Amino acid sequence: MAPDFLAHLRAESERFARVLVATDPAATVPTCPEWTAADLLWHLGEVQLFWGAIVEQRLSDPDQAENVQPDRPSDYDALLAFFLASSSFLTDALAGTSDDTAVWTWFPSDQTAGFVRRRQAHEALIHRLDAEVTAGTVTDIDPDLATDGVKEVLDWMYSFVPEWATLSDARQVGRVATIDTDASWLVRVGAWSGTSPNSGKSYSNERVLTVVESGEPSFEVTGAARDMDAWLWNRPTWSEVRLEGDTAGFAEAIRSGVQ
Repeated sequence: MAPDFLAHLRAESERFARVLVATDPAATVPTCPEWTAADLLWHLGEVQLFWGAIVEQRLSDPDQAENVQPDRPSDYDALLAFFLASSSFLTDALAGTSDDTAVWTWFPSDQTAGFVRRRQAHEALIHRLDAEVTAGTVTDIDPDLATDGVKEVLDWMYSFVPEWATLSDARQVGRVATIDTDASWLVRVGAWSGTSPNSGKSYSNERVLTVVESGEPSFEVTGAARDMDAWLWNRPTWSEVRLEGDTAGFAEAIRSGVQ
């Protein structure tokens, strides 16, 4: 059974706000060193307002959602109020929308509100960790949400190949497993190359991971669900994530992946 993503979105967003209320607005976010606590608060507020507009208005064009973005408040209390209003807007919009409702998303094969519900629960979780790392008080992650987070990051974040790119004939397969929740996935390590028709920039051997149904693993990546989820997002872990076997290609994909 899938986690209750809306409940997790609410809980993670509330925790995020509680932590940042008591945090110096100028404090540097260690996991996003180019940001301060105030920047982090503004970022998640913008994100939640944007996706709230997408869902609430059933938008098929993301530019329409950009039109609802206000100017950034200069006062920290006003920033906090902006975040709380944006978070409430998003959760209310999702609460009144079924998963199969068609809306724009950045993921070509899933253009539904269900994608937004799941993605935003994990977005709030990861930024809650950012806030807690900044404040120096990191709390646990729900194991079911963390397990789904591992699946989500493998399915959506490391699997993207531009339509104009050429994918190599990938053969190496590895196993990713959460030792506390008994979940596992086989992933194939590949690479793509090509030149963007928009920017003209050329890419060569960009690593990509694809979840597959079969294959003989040549490496294993194991850890508790919370550690695996945090590690895949380049966030600090509580305990070790173990890499065994020929993990060079996998590690390269992780290093160049999500932020």
